[in-house]
Amino acid sequence: MYLKNLTAVNFKNFQEVVLDCVPRLNCFIGDNGAGKTNLLDAIYYLSFTKSFFNSVDHMNVRHGENWFMLKGFYNRTGKEEEIICSYQESQKKQIKRNSKAYRKMSEHIGLLPLVMVSPGDSVLIMGGSEERRRFMDGVISQFDSGYLHDLIRYNRVLMQRNNLLKQVSQGQAPDVEVIDVYDGQLAESGTKIFERRISFIRDMVPVFQKYYSIISRGVEAVGLEYLSDLSSGPMYDQLKATYARDRMVQYTTAGIHKDDMSLILGDHPMKRIGSQGQQKTYLIALKLAQFEFIANVSGIKPILLLDDIFDKLDKNRVEQIVKLVSGDQFGQIFITDTNREHLDAILRSVTSDYRLFMVTNGKTEGVS
Repeated sequence: MYLKNLTAVNFKNFQEVVLDCVPRLNCFIGDNGAGKTNLLDAIYYLSFTKSFFNSVDHMNVRHGENWFMLKGFYNRTGKEEEIICSYQESQKKQIKRNSKAYRKMSEHIGLLPLVMVSPGDSVLIMGGSEERRRFMDGVISQFDSGYLHDLIRYNRVLMQRNNLLKQVSQGQAPDVEVIDVYDGQLAESGTKIFERRISFIRDMVPVFQKYYSIISRGVEAVGLEYLSDLSSGPMYDQLKATYARDRMVQYTTAGIHKDDMSLILGDHPMKRIGSQGQQKTYLIALKLAQFEFIANVSGIKPILLLDDIFDKLDKNRVEQIVKLVSGDQFGQIFITDTNREHLDAILRSVTSDYRLFMVTNGKTEGVS
């Protein structure tokens, strides 16, 4: 699968840009703030119906305008696909596939698999557990629509249960029967999500460790562990056991919405002892493992977006990454950098076609 053509109008700092892309390697070079990352974000948006960086749509509209439009033409398993994402302030966002609007945004997820590697990935290490759950959910949802359905259902029921707990705290008599219904629904969806996450992490870890070993040349050992309340017993029983506490704090304290991942370097948390280079290597290896995992499960090579990935890495690790992304195991790649030398090193390594774009103040120009 690959993106053939991208059009962005009034998106972030671009008034209008039209790019003809090649199936293998597309490179954006330019100064910081020129708009390189915004082009990657436009491509990301077409896959996920939202920005990688800002989920509030009006924040993605070009200054002085009140709407934006993104359009992508794809070749997906030999078939042409046209995706249009349009947004106007005070109106509902619309996503169309081949001129037909989706009934639900979630129906689009997984059609155009994509992996984004960005400096913003540091939140996976430094941020709270919700960031790591979002990573798991984002990967699994791209190839398992049932998982996404269970996740949406779980979050809806969780909100209803929490609202009821707040009403009880304000003096309303507790409706034990309604709570029990919510507990049953949460346990049903939560158990499915838990089992799918366990399977995902189990299959993901060896692939992730392989990529980390390649990039670091086997210097360090890393791990990844899934942490969940459900490891200690059925969710329904835990909800019953924590009900009194839940009433006191006015929210649900047990369940898969509290799950986390432990990111490990050696025998210690990566967050505590990892250098900037080690942390970046960890995140890149994790995202490349995500790519391979999705490709193997779906049979489609995701589009790979690499945003400023060489910063904070030593020469040896840069060389290993260049070798990796130049390999045939990857499909279409979009990469940004301020350093032409990094991009030239990749271009010398690839045997297939490539295209290099200069990005300057919200405008693009093809260069040789």
